Amino acid sequence: MSKRNSAAAKNAARERLRVEREKQAKRAKVKRQVIVACSVVAVLAAAGGIGYAVVQANKPGYWEDEKSAKVVAPANTTGTNGTTVVIGKSTAAKTLKVYEDPRCPICAQFEQTVGPTVKKDIDDGKFKIQYIGGTFIDGDSLGKDQIGSRGEGSKNAMSAMGAALNVSTEAFLEYKTALYSAKWHPEETSDKFKNDSYLIQVADTVPALKGNKAFQDAVKSGKYDAWALAMSKTFDTNKDGVTGTPSFVMNGKVLTADANGNPPMTVEAFNSVVDAALKA
Repeated sequence: MSKRNSAAAKNAARERLRVEREKQAKRAKVKRQVIVACSVVAVLAAAGGIGYAVVQANKPGYWEDEKSAKVVAPANTTGTNGTTVVIGKSTAAKTLKVYEDPRCPICAQFEQTVGPTVKKDIDDGKFKIQYIGGTFIDGDSLGKDQIGSRGEGSKNAMSAMGAALNVSTEAFLEYKTALYSAKWHPEETSDKFKNDSYLIQVADTVPALKGNKAFQDAVKSGKYDAWALAMSKTFDTNKDGVTGTPSFVMNGKVLTADANGNPPMTVEAFNSVVDAALKA
């Protein structure tokens, strides 16, 4: 091979190497651009997702909106927004205020144990009761602006109780008893009462509510949702110093079974504190 041919071959090889390196450099540049572009898209997507989540978290929920909705008061109520619920014979001289939360497990224990005695006392005209319902187990009572933070079952059940009250005071009492029964009352950590279908299922055990279309429509449409919140506000702003459930007040005094301030949870304890209050 001549020197000229040898030099030409070397030059050709160097040129091929240069071209190949340029191609590799271009491919590497394109790859870097794609990676950067994908990273930007991912960041934007993540930011957008976070932004969306923040917006959703701060978006007023249904129950928050209901706080300013027009209140439809059930029948058999009086007072502002129908939040005064008094049940019993007009001849009864005194009234026992009963503070309860639909999801309260201690309220359920009381109703299962002492509830029949309370019902008999009402029927016998021993006293009237004034029902005051709270919803603090949902996480939004006693001044805590946390609507929906731990559920909505107390509010929803309260609304359904309003629908029962609209039928009759007797239907209200029987429905309240059913909701607190061992069969139907859920654990405090379970929010079963948020489901309209479950509340209607419980109502079907009450003769006046079984298959009652007006009652069912009121539950499904949330007719008394704003009333439930108004009732809960009455609980939150009570002047009796009540902060928990169940609580019982007569003559402006909270009735307690012992020096620790516990409510009367047995028939004997209940009769003792109520009889003393009736004589006062």
